[in-house]
Amino acid sequence: MLDLWYTENHTDNVRFSIKTNKHIHSEKSDFQQIDFFESDEFGTFFTLDGLMMVNEKDEFVYHDMITHVAMATNPNIKKVLVIGGGDGGTVRELTRYESIEQIDMVEIDERVVRLSQEYLPITAGKLEDPRVTLLFEDGLAYVKNKEDGYYDLILVDSTDPIGPGEGLFSHDFYNNCFRVLTDDGILINQHESPYYPSYAHEMKRAHSKIKGLFPITRVYQFHMPTYPSGHWLFGFASKKYDPLKDVDLDAWNKLGLKTKYYNTDIHTGAFALPTFVKEMLDDATE
Repeated sequence: MLDLWYTENHTDNVRFSIKTNKHIHSEKSDFQQIDFFESDEFGTFFTLDGLMMVNEKDEFVYHDMITHVAMATNPNIKKVLVIGGGDGGTVRELTRYESIEQIDMVEIDERVVRLSQEYLPITAGKLEDPRVTLLFEDGLAYVKNKEDGYYDLILVDSTDPIGPGEGLFSHDFYNNCFRVLTDDGILINQHESPYYPSYAHEMKRAHSKIKGLFPITRVYQFHMPTYPSGHWLFGFASKKYDPLKDVDLDAWNKLGLKTKYYNTDIHTGAFALPTFVKEMLDDATE
């Protein structure tokens, strides 16, 4: 019997492979190559241009950590913009907060969303929530044209800074995010990984740009088994709220949200970074 394996190159010298049962779907959209697979270990998963995006087994880690850190820091968030996030998992977590009134998701590639609705209902199941508006356009152009001070929270749930996601790591983009946020607005962005040099380079580039714009910037980490090295980061930037000094952990616990990765101990602990990461971030220049 023939074994089928999905293999991703993490670097020129490192490969990551998953045994698959079935290649469920493959298509080239206007923007990227989209593939869905079925596996015993990770369930259904999908890749963009050959890179792992989401799988049923560990998606909760990423979606918990992109969403709940900001929501615990400022429980009064009402209007949220998600940029990217075509699999729907970030929106799913946001819809669990009754206090949120508006969720706009700007995803450049409608096919990612429609295929996720078909093959990954675990993440895409809440995209029909009445508070959610799906906008299939370029996130860079969207924030450029949005009025000042509109959103309380922006979650940049993007791919890596190559291909369609490249502009979402630019100075112009972060500048516009700052402008469209309210006076106490928060920005969470994909901050890549500190481990392999190519990813660490992008981490430093993103950090230096954001550090130059926002008065409060921090970086937090989490363990993402299927992303390169497993050591992954988000950036937290805010005009007003510090995620460690201003967070009301008791208030978040009182909401009674059942999560699989995030908790209030993790909230605090995630900002405690290893020395080598701190040094890289301190030295970050564009």
